[in-house]
Amino acid sequence: MIPRLLPFLACAIACGIVAEARAADPVAQFEREVRPLLEERCFECHGPEKQKGGLRLDQKAGILGQGDSESPAVIPGNHAGSEVTKRILSTDPDETMPPKGKRLTPEEIASIKQWIDKGAHWPPSKEPEPEIAAAPQAMAVTAKDREFWAFQKPQRKTAAAQNDPWIRQPIDGFILARMRERGLAPTHEAARERFIRRATFDITGLPPTPEEVDRFLADQSDEAHARLVDRLLASARFGERLASMWLPLARYAEDQAHQVGDDTKFFYGNAHLYRAWVIDAFNRDLPYDQFLKLQLAADVLPSSRSADLAALGFLGLGPKYYNRNRVEVMADEWEDRVDTVSRTMLGLTVACARCHDHKFDPITAADYHALAGVFASTRMVNRMPDGTPEKENTKADKLHPATLHVVEEGDLQNLNVFIRGNVTRKGPVVPRRFLAVLSQDEPESFRAGSGRAELAEAIASADNPLTARVIVNRVWGLFVGQPLVSTPSNLGHSGATPSHPELLDDLAVRFAEGGWSIKSLVREITLSATYRQKSDGTAESAQQDPDNELLSRMSRRRLSIEQWRDAVLAVSGELTEAPGARSRELDDPANSLRTVYARISRLKLNDLLMQFDYPDANVHAEKRSVTTTPTQKLFLLNSPFVQKRAAAFAMRLQTIEAGDEERLIAAYRLLFGRAPDDRERALGIAFLRQAPTADLPQWERYAQLLLVSNEMLYVD
Repeated sequence: MIPRLLPFLACAIACGIVAEARAADPVAQFEREVRPLLEERCFECHGPEKQKGGLRLDQKAGILGQGDSESPAVIPGNHAGSEVTKRILSTDPDETMPPKGKRLTPEEIASIKQWIDKGAHWPPSKEPEPEIAAAPQAMAVTAKDREFWAFQKPQRKTAAAQNDPWIRQPIDGFILARMRERGLAPTHEAARERFIRRATFDITGLPPTPEEVDRFLADQSDEAHARLVDRLLASARFGERLASMWLPLARYAEDQAHQVGDDTKFFYGNAHLYRAWVIDAFNRDLPYDQFLKLQLAADVLPSSRSADLAALGFLGLGPKYYNRNRVEVMADEWEDRVDTVSRTMLGLTVACARCHDHKFDPITAADYHALAGVFASTRMVNRMPDGTPEKENTKADKLHPATLHVVEEGDLQNLNVFIRGNVTRKGPVVPRRFLAVLSQDEPESFRAGSGRAELAEAIASADNPLTARVIVNRVWGLFVGQPLVSTPSNLGHSGATPSHPELLDDLAVRFAEGGWSIKSLVREITLSATYRQKSDGTAESAQQDPDNELLSRMSRRRLSIEQWRDAVLAVSGELTEAPGARSRELDDPANSLRTVYARISRLKLNDLLMQFDYPDANVHAEKRSVTTTPTQKLFLLNSPFVQKRAAAFAMRLQTIEAGDEERLIAAYRLLFGRAPDDRERALGIAFLRQAPTADLPQWERYAQLLLVSNEMLYVD
């Protein structure tokens, strides 16, 4: 037997010698074990196409800290001191590399360590490594670039349709003219019951009470609609309704998208103070130009009040990331500020120019870094009521109850252009300034501190061609159902063109010249003949204008989650009015506050909000999706919240000392602002007279059916 084993032993010994030789050859070990790992797990983020954090791992110069990198990722002969080893061994989700789903096995980690300890040999390439790219030639902004419609200052326009008896407000002439171009005519005016329900939901976010409907129907004067709208605009509920438009634009939230253990030091326990300021600003009709200025620079504007410091939550509630002492981390925070400010206030996607000149708009990488420098020169702080900074705590619930999450002037700095977004590849230094395309000549450098005050003046200037257009477009979309520019946060070349360009310009000019009053703008829209149309138009308009772009009828709209939840609480008699309240969890059974006072999380958005299309609070949200899914109806049918409100609503109806028919009429008037027709009355009575089931009384079952009906979910 022994002779037969000799060939096998010889083969085994030979294989062992070869394996040992291979292990001793660092180049062979690199090619066999290390390079495939780098290609498979690392090059996607740190290869020839992308170099996140300034690290490139497909070249010797990049991995050893030569040329492009300021510090080495690998220290030959010392795996323990190498940054690569620290990252692949880290358990910190913000630092570990590769990211979740691509983690290295213990064997793969051992290969990396062995390669580094043996000198991190990198075989010479047959082809010369590409040289580090120089900064690309900056795009020059020309006079021709400024000829684009959005960069031209809006001008007063005259509507083609004039003196028509249908016209009630200046906007109607523009709408009527566009309809006539397509051979269409307006539809009939909505019934008064529909109008008061529509206007009350739109202006206050709540349904009208039966008493309010009766008073409006009894007022047969020519001023009835105006009196109704003025009363609604004077309500404190108006500010709560408009805040539901503004807060998602400002990516309002009270925590961060990440949390390590129980460390909540980056959370915002008093975020509600910014929300309260926004609500109050809309209620007192703070001119919109001042509204913007205070949110950017309330601490450095001479005209601001101490009560306006809360406005700085627009910047002060932005995302914070761990390892904030690192430039690449702070660069991501600066990008958030540039993106949120430019999209919300200017309707431009300036952050697209972080890595290179904008692909569509005349916005350069230098423009981006000029604005980023403003926020790089600004600190996010927690400020005590007396103006002194609050010390950081590891628990958010240890903030003083009046502490504001705001910003202040920091160490002033002008940024280099980070070539291709890489903070270690520094191009020319760019002084802090405004966008070139929105400046008449070469923009002047900001000289007052960080530049926030000068930025605020530039954005809120009546000479700025975008600011007024952007807000009137947003408000139009909120009240009419669709904005005049369907991409409300992108009025640039890659955005949509206006459906009614003359109307947009005329509205913008009159809005700015009239004192930047949001309430005046809302009043004109809601008193227009356009707004007063029925939602069920003619067959001809449906065929020629299926998307209702020409507005030959009013668009039927689904209520936002805030409107629907608030309405359910209101009709059940449980809604609690508490202006400026602290945030409450929506899942709290005792929470009967309006939905605008819900706690908003970046870490995990509440299920009810997410189910019904409330936007992700991590980023600016230009508008809301409107989805229709089976799970929405299943939620409404099975939700404990709905079931409890149905029980409370049924109990409220039972207090009416009358029969089922009178109670049924009262239910329709509370929910829909109208009486049931004969068919609805007959169906309801027949249902109520069925034998009750063991689980719920018939009135409770009927109340729930009404609460989740389409008419309760939509406004005509």
